Amino acid sequence: MRIFTYSQEMSPASSWARPSGPTSPARKGVDATPGGGADVISLGRRVRHLRKAAGLTLDELGAAVGAAASQLSLIENGKREPKLGLLQQLASALGVGVDSLLGAEPPSRRAALEIELERYQRSPLYESLNLPKIRISSRTPLDVLESQLGLLRELERKLNEQVATPEEARRANGELRRMMRERGNYFPEYEAEAQKVLKAVGYPGGPLSQHLIADIAAHLGFTLYHVGDLPHSTRSVTDLKNRRIYLTQNQRSDHDPRSVLLQALGHYVLGHETPGSYGDFLAQRVATNYFAAALLLPEHTTVEFLQQAKARKEISVEDLRDAFAVSYETAAHRFTNLATQHLGITTHFQKTHQSGIIYKAYENDGVNFPMDHTGAIEGQPSCKAWTSRAVFDVPDKFSSYSQYTDTVNGTFWCTARTERSASGEFSLSVGVPYQHVKWFRGRETTARATSRCPDPACCRRPPVELSDHWAGNAWPSARAHSHLLAAMPPGAFPGVDETEVYSFLEAHSGA
Repeated sequence: MRIFTYSQEMSPASSWARPSGPTSPARKGVDATPGGGADVISLGRRVRHLRKAAGLTLDELGAAVGAAASQLSLIENGKREPKLGLLQQLASALGVGVDSLLGAEPPSRRAALEIELERYQRSPLYESLNLPKIRISSRTPLDVLESQLGLLRELERKLNEQVATPEEARRANGELRRMMRERGNYFPEYEAEAQKVLKAVGYPGGPLSQHLIADIAAHLGFTLYHVGDLPHSTRSVTDLKNRRIYLTQNQRSDHDPRSVLLQALGHYVLGHETPGSYGDFLAQRVATNYFAAALLLPEHTTVEFLQQAKARKEISVEDLRDAFAVSYETAAHRFTNLATQHLGITTHFQKTHQSGIIYKAYENDGVNFPMDHTGAIEGQPSCKAWTSRAVFDVPDKFSSYSQYTDTVNGTFWCTARTERSASGEFSLSVGVPYQHVKWFRGRETTARATSRCPDPACCRRPPVELSDHWAGNAWPSARAHSHLLAAMPPGAFPGVDETEVYSFLEAHSGA
């Protein structure tokens, strides 16, 4: 039974990722192209196959192309990449085109096995085992190749099950963030899919109603079921066998029920397959989050709204929120999707816990977010001088708080507000470089701060007078976060109990 599950929030990293369509399991230990050049292993096996098919020895082929037999042997064993001239001579001597030598498909099943085993033996995975390498030749029995590959595949699979540590999650998140920055957080492929769906159901403009969302589900061929026993680790479960989407009757206030349903539909519309790695899992989450936002705040009408606000120099996240009846966080995210592409405004976004820890972040404007060695921002402490921290001390919780902050990377203007959730109080802030502030409401603020981060003297190191008085005389009992030391939950959908999900579907399949 094929299903889609949409899990509860697990970690700060889980909301940002790269775009994803159908995915396939990643081979983390295999380098198909040593040195980043041509696939010399496949090329070598193809040359050997064609040479033997032509009945030539290494010496005979070498004489035909003006190369030593030892040089050709290195090429056939994937240890040397031939220059273009020699490659053309080899193709001519073997009676094929150069494209045939560089073709993607191995010439035979045996060659495919030899290529895969050789790649494994050159990978970091095999190096870490400290095992002797098998010399692969035409005399290596076929069953030996199959047995060795079977062992290595199974070992890689087991190691990949264990690799989803918090550090691996941060690495994947950092990689995806770099891609998002390069694209300005704008994904036209998701915008196009959302537009197709809206057009099909006759979207009239304005906020997307529950009734219209139900029409979207029906248009895509799904029936909605609200149940009281949804698996606790999920927000929704999609049964693709019976074309049903199960939602809980008791939605938590943290999650807009419209978004939960649209995200579930997004997996189907965007053609997602079971994620093959934690990076794929993150990719699918950002894709469905983006797709849902593109339905709740459609590109054409949202851009028109923002362009009119820019013309009046009155851009406001609150106005965007109110115009489309979404949460402030959704409106802020959507602004980052469209600001650079359609308004020419670079920007940044933060969701920061009251403890000062950054839970979500995005930037393409050069702001100096703190990050670890993997490039991850989530889990890092925000500077105490930034708007995202200062807003917690503002008595007026009804209005947004705006502030200019002078940083080592220039001056930035930010607007922020706080919201409470089951996990505590968070600030949500959107900011831009000084040159773009003229387009925003709140630019008249007189609040200003200076941040010298990442200099530890800015806010990481205690003031000298306090340190002199208390250093060595304080022993705080830290509030330990056990999830920081734990591996990510196992499985294709981290944190989801598949047995519980399958049992739930089995119980409801006859309903």
